[in-house]
Amino acid sequence: MSILDRIRTNAGAAGVTVQLLLLLLVEFVRGAFLVAYLPTYASEKLNFSLSVIGLAVSLHYLMDNGVKVFAGYLLDRFSSRNILFAGMMLSLVSMLLVVNARSEGLLLLSTALLGIGGSPVWLVCLRSIRENNRASQMSLLYLFWMCGLALGPVAMNFLMDMGEHLVFFSLVGLLAVCTLMSLAVPNVRHQQPSIRKSFANQLKMLWERFTKTGFLLPGMILQTTAGGLLIPLLSPFATKQIGLSHSELSLSLIAGGATAALILVPAGRWVDKLGGRWFLIGGFGIFGIAVFALTFSDSFTETILFAMILGASYASLLPAWNAYLARFVPEEYAGAGWGLISTIEGIGVVAGPALGGWMAERINEALPFWMAAVIFACIACYYIIAKNEL
Repeated sequence: MSILDRIRTNAGAAGVTVQLLLLLLVEFVRGAFLVAYLPTYASEKLNFSLSVIGLAVSLHYLMDNGVKVFAGYLLDRFSSRNILFAGMMLSLVSMLLVVNARSEGLLLLSTALLGIGGSPVWLVCLRSIRENNRASQMSLLYLFWMCGLALGPVAMNFLMDMGEHLVFFSLVGLLAVCTLMSLAVPNVRHQQPSIRKSFANQLKMLWERFTKTGFLLPGMILQTTAGGLLIPLLSPFATKQIGLSHSELSLSLIAGGATAALILVPAGRWVDKLGGRWFLIGGFGIFGIAVFALTFSDSFTETILFAMILGASYASLLPAWNAYLARFVPEEYAGAGWGLISTIEGIGVVAGPALGGWMAERINEALPFWMAAVIFACIACYYIIAKNEL
């Protein structure tokens, strides 16, 4: 029986298939819009500054992560189908606003609404994960997420040569398809009225649960902060310090992403069979070493090699880490639980790039890489010592 068959058995074939495809398409649109379409259209056609565009992207992710706790709370109380449909309609409206955004405020509003509208999709998919073969299911979920996020910018960059309007109507068309697909999601309520708590009480209960689990809370923030340190620096460091062309950088990223995609699902199976402890230790440890070594790379071949090592180690730790997180999410409050986890992890996503940019500008361009490497190595060392937590 395949991994997809197992997930279908647990959550319903049609519903899970729609959820996975919806996740892929939403992330495809998000990646295409934020990476390929928005920077070009907003700067060249709407004449907005790069700082405004950067603020719009940051606001998108801030709202996406910021509303996840409340979105999860709503998903626990109301129909998944209705919440998803409302979110997709909001995303569609926000995309239509962009083409008419003649002011900075309207541009920021539209990107923020797009972040809010797409936020519930990830949570709905996470709530379909069940106890049996949890890591394998997580791996498949992340595979769809990664494919959508990566394919969006690649496909839209090709279409950009044919004109921005073609890209815009393609994105609007895909969001319209997503809106229709959301109506095929099972109309499920995951919480019985007898166990419902107010939003504040749920949040308090979940927060207490997470803060009593040792390193879980700081671990969530530290690893996303470490990754965030590198986000604004990968391209300039690769081109200025290592000496790669933009094409070579793209090939390096493709190599790393393809390696991660190939290993992700088998890694999930291994985690289910063998346990996740050594996958966490090895994944974080090797990732940290590779990030540190990358700063001493001086050729395209070495960079490709390090990119593949980074992709393999990331794919190894990801299913183990998310299966570990799932142990602390109560099934009756799965939406709010995963929403809170996503919001906490989002702190690092928001703070990391700003801190990394400051380090590179004020001190040394390699320092954020070294700091990230130290953080990942320390997380690996912690899980070597803390055997009882895994």
